Amino acid sequence: MISALRWLALEVKYLDHASAFYREHLQLDTSRETDTEVAFAAGETDLVLRRPSTIPRGGLHTHYALSIPADEYDDWYERLAGSFTLDEHTFGSARSLYFDDTEGNCVELGETDEPGPGVCGVFEVVLEVEDLARAESFYTDLGMDIVDHGGERRRTRLTGGRFALELWEPQLGLADARGGVHVDLGIGVESPERALDAVRESVRSVEHREEGIRVRDSDGHFLTFVG
Repeated sequence: MISALRWLALEVKYLDHASAFYREHLQLDTSRETDTEVAFAAGETDLVLRRPSTIPRGGLHTHYALSIPADEYDDWYERLAGSFTLDEHTFGSARSLYFDDTEGNCVELGETDEPGPGVCGVFEVVLEVEDLARAESFYTDLGMDIVDHGGERRRTRLTGGRFALELWEPQLGLADARGGVHVDLGIGVESPERALDAVRESVRSVEHREEGIRVRDSDGHFLTFVG
């Protein structure tokens, strides 16, 4: 049912300061800009920085992961190490480096087989949830597949389309990352109406908008189903 992550919105206090971070350190290009938000192109996903002026707000302290080509990883590490204290972890044969942006979001850059150059897309977003089983049920009803459960950590990893969601009960993860609260996601689906039908009994609100159908899940996260 889910095909892509269309956007991830983050809340920022000062657009100019936060935008400069993403342009300078992550070398992202602006795709649109208004008085209240700036969107950057990260592959097929818009990374949106938004002032807290409306509902939905962007996510707070959100851990998310960007893909970079494996043959660029060492260059990224060397360049960022001059400005940040990096935390590095390896998953199988793939390396990832972690550091914080201006708003306390934990940014991960993970090496992939994408051709690049530069940031290729957003491949993971972490959401904080109150009840793990309830959240698992909601996202599996949308067609996502559970691929991993935490051991000592209370978390679940799901995949759908070309990205993953991690659901965390409140905790600190790798690099002291936290799951995002009131995160705003745009989700590409085959049919927005069918996606709504799958979770209609579980959502807190439904709004039909020009870009798609926006729902709010039980943990306060906003999802817009986009066809």
